[in-house]
Formats: sequence, structure tokens, C-alpha cells
Amino acid sequence: MTTEPHPADAPDLSVVVPADAGPEALRASAASVLEQTLRHSEAVLVDPGRDSATTRACADLAARHPGRVRHVTAARGADPRDTGADHARGTWVTFLGPGERLQKDAGRNLLAAALDTGADLVAGTWTRLPAPGEKLPRGAEQAEPAWQRPLHTRTRTVGSLTDAPGLVVHDSLVTGFCVRRSLLDPEARPAVRHEEAPPVGDLLFGVRAALAARTVTLIPNTITTHRAAPDPAADAPARITAAARAARLLARHGHPGLAAARERALLTDHVLPCAAALLSMDREERARTAAQVAPLLAGHLGADALAPLDPVARACLRLLADGDADGARDAAYALANPGTVVSPVVAHAGRVHWRPGTEAAPSTEAAPSTEAAPGADPLDVTELGLQYRPFARLDLLNTVTRATRSQGRLLLVGRIVLPAHALPGRPEVTATLVLTCRDQPARTLTLPVDDIRYAKDALVWRACADLTRLLGARGVGDRVWDPALRVTAGGETLTTPLFAEPETVKPAGALRARPRLGRLTGDTWQPYVTAHHRLAVCLLARRRPARLAEKLLHYATHFRPARALRRRLAAVAARRKRLAGQAVKARVYRTLLLRLPVRKGQVVYEAHMGKQYGDSPRAIHEEATARGLPLRPVWSYAERPDGFPADARLVRRWSWPYLVALARAQYWVDNQGFPHALDKPRHTTYLQTWHGSAYKRMGFDEARVKTQNDPQRRRLQRAVDRFDHFLIRAPHDADTLGRAYRLDPDKLLPTGYPRNDRLVAAREQHAPRPPLAEALGVPDDRTVVLYAPTFRGGPGHKDAELPLDVRRFAEEFGSTHVLLVRSHYMERAALPATAPGTVHDVSGHHDVSELLALADVLVTDYSSIMFDYALLDRPLIHFAPDLDAYTADRGSYFDLRERAGGPVVDTQDALHEVLAHLDEADPHWKAARARFAEEFGAYDTGGAAAAVVDTLFAAHTPRRRPKSCPASRRRPAERSGT
Repeated sequence: MTTEPHPADAPDLSVVVPADAGPEALRASAASVLEQTLRHSEAVLVDPGRDSATTRACADLAARHPGRVRHVTAARGADPRDTGADHARGTWVTFLGPGERLQKDAGRNLLAAALDTGADLVAGTWTRLPAPGEKLPRGAEQAEPAWQRPLHTRTRTVGSLTDAPGLVVHDSLVTGFCVRRSLLDPEARPAVRHEEAPPVGDLLFGVRAALAARTVTLIPNTITTHRAAPDPAADAPARITAAARAARLLARHGHPGLAAARERALLTDHVLPCAAALLSMDREERARTAAQVAPLLAGHLGADALAPLDPVARACLRLLADGDADGARDAAYALANPGTVVSPVVAHAGRVHWRPGTEAAPSTEAAPSTEAAPGADPLDVTELGLQYRPFARLDLLNTVTRATRSQGRLLLVGRIVLPAHALPGRPEVTATLVLTCRDQPARTLTLPVDDIRYAKDALVWRACADLTRLLGARGVGDRVWDPALRVTAGGETLTTPLFAEPETVKPAGALRARPRLGRLTGDTWQPYVTAHHRLAVCLLARRRPARLAEKLLHYATHFRPARALRRRLAAVAARRKRLAGQAVKARVYRTLLLRLPVRKGQVVYEAHMGKQYGDSPRAIHEEATARGLPLRPVWSYAERPDGFPADARLVRRWSWPYLVALARAQYWVDNQGFPHALDKPRHTTYLQTWHGSAYKRMGFDEARVKTQNDPQRRRLQRAVDRFDHFLIRAPHDADTLGRAYRLDPDKLLPTGYPRNDRLVAAREQHAPRPPLAEALGVPDDRTVVLYAPTFRGGPGHKDAELPLDVRRFAEEFGSTHVLLVRSHYMERAALPATAPGTVHDVSGHHDVSELLALADVLVTDYSSIMFDYALLDRPLIHFAPDLDAYTADRGSYFDLRERAGGPVVDTQDALHEVLAHLDEADPHWKAARARFAEEFGAYDTGGAAAAVVDTLFAAHTPRRRPKSCPASRRRPAERSGT
């Protein structure tokens, strides 16, 4: 039955809904079409004719909504989606999968973009139902692919798929898009049809539509919701087949780059999730899944596809392609728990391989010979650096191989993976079983291990735990306990959790429990496997008295008065949290604390928003302390007070003592900015030392600030207006920072940076290496290279990906150089394991000036640290692969390539070449480096701290005759009179 509207009433958008998921899903999809704010839309319900209930539902919807809902019966063997497209009347057509729904404004957003741009295909975003156990972001009800948001950040129209590769590289066009109906005409050339049976046809249809479209418009709006949750294992064969065909399709249409990217995405989007699903399967299902997937991976594990992946991911894919279900499962566990060693890795010919016997294992798949190219061995895991980790720092997989009940006790047998290098000489080994209360981690129970001994490439152990007698849980607040094995060998100790599978733990059954609060709180210890695939034991109520007590407790805590009490307590807790929040504290500070009297001589110091005890505030504090000035120093810290001075009062940032200290202080001294919400008291003098000269555009010169609204810009101006003094180190600072922050020229103090006094002294005195070298264990014959990149993130950004390949640097220069890595204080970077003594992470060191004084060479990009290091007259290298992109995004005050004090390189090969021939090349940069230091550090003469203390704390400083700067501490240009 078909209900067709009059041509004059032809809709703008036709929504094809195959009725192959049952009546309820059909009604939900149809309702989402009827609720569209775009009234000129229709739902085309395609009935396969296999279910009478579905047929009745289609007919009922069409009868109740004539003109808006049409009922079409698909011919036997015809694709329902193509049938719906053939009966569609709208200019534009979109498709809904089983149970999918249109967002309320989806039709309007698609049509508006199509009419505005004239594109043949308009694509938005889509969300899906969460998979069982999947964690969603806070506040989210449905999940969406991680690659989707970067693709749809804004509305844009592309004429080539290379401008939006994610559309066809990932399964973006499986839903959430509309296409011009003329492209779906069977007579069109090329006709966009579902040529394959579902689900392969559904996955390929979007790629064909994108290739046929002249232009494609992407919009940031959500179009489709409630897409079915994926089943990685069950879906893998169809998805792998579809992705492989999509890659071939892209290659035939002249897109070899997109085809290669689709091959890589096939591995990360489909195959690796399938491997992760192996963790939740029993042995039989795991073997069956591996047997189905392995043949499909033939030809897809080329070196180019594997190269961008993590070494463990490469090994996981190789093992799955070989049909090694258990090996792929173990590798998937290592991917879910980074750093875990799940295979007895072995070193051979300077390389580290996944397991013995794979040192030169040939590829077994029927694939092109490129997969056997040198350096493309998927089981080579050298770059993990496992060979450099001592036994105590290895996270070894500890698998429970047997769990059963023996004479009322829990009998556990396990096997710990043991890499060949972990315990050389096989020293004596001992172990204990440690159970930790999950809700009270400080509570533990230590039990003996009956036996632990060496096997071929493992440690095997056996323990029998009398939980009934020894695990004295109270029964309330300590019902779950997590066992782990603590192993000691060769003077080193490690603790490893117990990896287990349900089929292994099931024979253990249940054990009697005797809680200290009585058996009404529980009577059974039940071993089970957690969602993270680890063994745990839980106190349960299995017998009638305990079950009855549990029901009574549940009723007492869930009947109406108890629920009301919980809501009241939650409201009180929320109010307390708000009262402790920054907004309330700021109001109290402005209305009450600012009325407090000044405390003479009190100075509040802060460096990098409390994250460090360093920079110029530290130099000023130490200068004032050395003089014995009658000041009351207060230092703020952000998280922990470790490393902050013992001779000062320490207050946590944004705490009440912090706010009181600021309100009563006579002086504020910091290098970045006290919280903008806190006004400066009338009696306070604020010295802003700042934290570096400007290369990138700052303040009101930033494009980001220029696009802010007026209240946001006023807040920034109000924060800057608090400054009474602002330190500069060269005329460049006055022309850039002074102008960018709209500072009164009278506030600028041309003293230089106090933090750089140390560097000027180090340059002139040619002192030996500072004590920090000995503390880090740096040999005297090694060249110290400090790598300090700038901040690349935005607000809330934490994790950094270093442009420098630290592992490669250590491999090539580790015998002659020591690399110190200091990430920006607003970011954190995880460094790979390298040979001992070759790389040190010094990001947590408080004072960067000490690191600069230690370094023989500085490698940076365009960080302001380059201006400071130039004062030392030591080699300076700019490693900036993204220099052009960064300056285009942030803007800059000068061309770094033209005025740099050292070579500017954009590849690691070029960096290594410069370092290898530094002694020959550096003399050619001395003149440029001197000009660079003079231009950007003219006022850094070594007496900045003294000058600042004399100026800022004049009321507390005894009068003394000013001393002229000794000739030895002047710059060469000053001594020569030029």
C-alpha cells in the first residue's frame, strides 16, 4: 500500500525507514520524522513483508498520517533502502537504520545547508547507544566516534574528498547525512545504489555517494541518534570486508592516499576493537572469532599500515592474523593496561621481540612482499624500552591458571610472564598474596604463598587462602577485596594483580564467611572476575537470614523517608561544595576580606600559578632574604608544598589562608597573574615580573582575545590594570608586551629579569657544572642537551605529544649525550623508556634557570626560554617542525628564521645532523647569538634582583650608596663603549 502526496505538496526531504527491526523500532523512527521542525518532510516506510505485525504497524502509521507517512512494500530480493529511494518524492533523501531517530531539527539543518551551498551531499554528526559497560563522558547519554567531532567543527563545503578525508576514511557516512535524490536514480551515471547485501552495502553506500557528489557540505549539527551499539566481534567480518572494498573503490576513483588511510583506519576502527572483545570471551568463542577474522586480514598488515601504530597494537594484529587467539587476547589486555608485559619478550641482535622464536619469523599471511621489509616486523617491540626496565618496574601479566575450592579454602595457581632480562642468574624468589579492601585501600591482608618457582619463561606459583578464618571483614564498607601477588627477587619487589577469566574462576564456587559484625551482614565469599578482567572476592548474602537482613536494610535505606533524607543530605553536600567554590570565595574576598588592615612587610609570592618555586619571584625572595630585610614572605602552592621554601609561610592557592594573605599583603609578586577575580587591595603594591619575552602575539594582540566579547576583554583589562610595576628586559618587551597589555610606560621597570642573574654569572665565571649534574647522575664527559618546547595547547589542555622522538635521540646520541626533557608547566608528557642515564624528565624541577645553567646545548622551538639561554652564549638550536603553522595560528612579532641565535630546523634528521657537527658549526653562530642576546636581553646585566629589591622594598631597605656595575659584569658592547 502506498499513499502518495500530490506533486504540489511534494516534500523537501524524504526519510527512508526500512521496517526490518520490528514494530516498536519502526514507530520510534517514524515518530522522529513526524516531530521534525521541517514540516515538508515525509517518512517512507519500506516493508519487507516478512512480519505481519510490522506490516500492520506500517499500514497504521500511513493511515493516521496521510501525506506524511507512506507505506511501500519491497519486492522479493530488492534492497529495502533502494526501494525506498525509488519511491521517495523529496528533493533530498536520508536513511534511518534500525531504531535510529532524527534529532528534532535535523531536517531543517540539512535542508538549510543544502540550499545555502548547493551541495549534492550534506553530512552532520550522529550518536549511538552505548555498548554494555562502556563509559560515557559526564552528562552524555549516547556515544559518538572519537574521530567525528574534529571532522565537524564548523560548517564547510569541500569539492574534493582530500579536504575532508575522515568522511570516507572512517565509517562516517553510515547515517546522519542526506543526498540529492537525482544521484539515487537508477538511470543516473554513476547510480548510487546499495549493491551489496547488508550490512556491507550500508557501509559502502556512503562512500559511493561521496564519490558521486560534486560538492559535500559538513555541518556541526547532530542529525541521527540511537544508532545500534556496536558488537566488535560479531560485526568484524562485515566491517573488514566493507572497509577493504571501500579502499579499493577509493583507489579506482583516483584517491590512493585515501585508500591507504582507509586501510589504516580498518585496523584501528574495527580489527583492534575486535581483539579487545576477545577478553570477554571463553576459549571456544575466542578461537572461533579468531578463525573467522584471521583470513580476512590477509594483505592488510603492510608496513605502511602498521607503522603509525603502537608496538603492542602491531603485535596484537599480527597474532590475530596468525589465528593466535590467546596471544591476541593477551596483547589486547596490554593495550587496555598500558605498560603491562604479557609475553616473555626476548632480545636478539640489538632488537627486542614479542616472544622467543619470533626474532626472524617470516610473515605467514598471503600478502605482498612489502610486509617483510626491514624494520616492518610487527613482533618487534624494541621501542617499548622494556629491556631498560628493572624487575621492580615491570608490570608483568600474572594469569590465574586454576582456581578451585580445597578443604574449605581458595586454591589459586598462577603464572607470571618473565622476560629473559628480568631476573638474570635466576636469584631466589619469594612471594606473598596480598588482599586489599577496595573501599579502604589502607586495609590489607597478607597471606603466604605455598610455592613459587621458575619455569621456562615464567614464574609459577601456588597459594591456598583460608578466607573463612583469616579474612576478618566487618561486613559493612569492606565487602570487596582485590588480591595481588607481591614478588621479591634479587633485592627487588614488584606487586602484580591477578588476571583471570570467568571459566577459570567458576570452579572455585563459594566459601563460607564469618564477618565480625555477624553473618547477617553476609555469609559467603564469592570469587569473581571484574570488568577489568582481574580476580576479586566479594562478601554476599546467600543464606536465608543474611538475605532477609539484606532486604530489611535495603528497605530501610530506600523507603520514602530514607530517600528524602538522602536527597536532603545531597543538597547539603552540594551547598557546602558551592560555599567552598571559587565564586563564593571571590565574593567573600571582595566584600569582607578587602576591608582587613594591611600587614606591614607581608609579601605574597607566586610562580606559574603556584605550580613552582622558581623564576623571578624566587630570585627576588632569595635576594631579600639574603639581605635580612624585615619582610613576612608568603608563598602560594597549587597542589603540594614540596620544594617550596621553609623560611616562608606556605598557603594553598585559593584556600582561605591564601585569600586572607592576599587581602592583607603589602606586596604582591608573581610572574603570570594572581586570579583575575581577586581585586588588588588599595594598600598593596603589585610587581608583575612576567615569565618571558614575546615571540608569539600576546594579550590584546592575540586573535583569540580579539574575537572575545566586550565583558571578557574588560575582565582582562581589569586584571592587567592591577599591575604597579612590570619588569622588562629589553626595548623589545616595551614594544610588544607593554603595548599588548596596554600598560602605562611609567609602570615598566627596565631592570632585566632577576631569574637571569644566575645565567649572567654562569657565563662570566665559567664555573664547573652545578650540583644538579651530580644529583641527576650526569657524567662529566657527556654533553647535556636540554629540550624545552613551548606550550601548544589551549584552555584545559594537559597532555602533550612532544615533536621530538626521544627514543630515537637516545639511541643515536645516548653514548655521548644526556637529554633533559622539560615539558611546559601547563602540560605533561609521557617519555618512553630508554637506556639508563640517557634521558631525564626534569619537568618537575622547580627552577628552570638551574637547568639552563647546566645545559651545554638548548633545543627548543619558539619558546621564550630561547631569550634567556642566549645570555649564556652557548649553542642554541630551534627544532620547530610546526613553525609556519604555529605562527599562522598564533601570530608572531618577528621572523624567527631571520633573527634566530641558532639554526632553525624542521625535521629530526636535520636536528641530529646539526648536533653531530655542532663543534664545527657553532662558531658561525656566535655573532648572531650575541646580536640575539643584545636585542632581547639588553637589560639583563646580572643585577636585576638587587635592583628590584631596592625599588620595591625601598621602605624596608637600609640606605646605601648605589654601586656601579663592575666592568666584568657588563656586556662586551658596554665595556667597549659601543
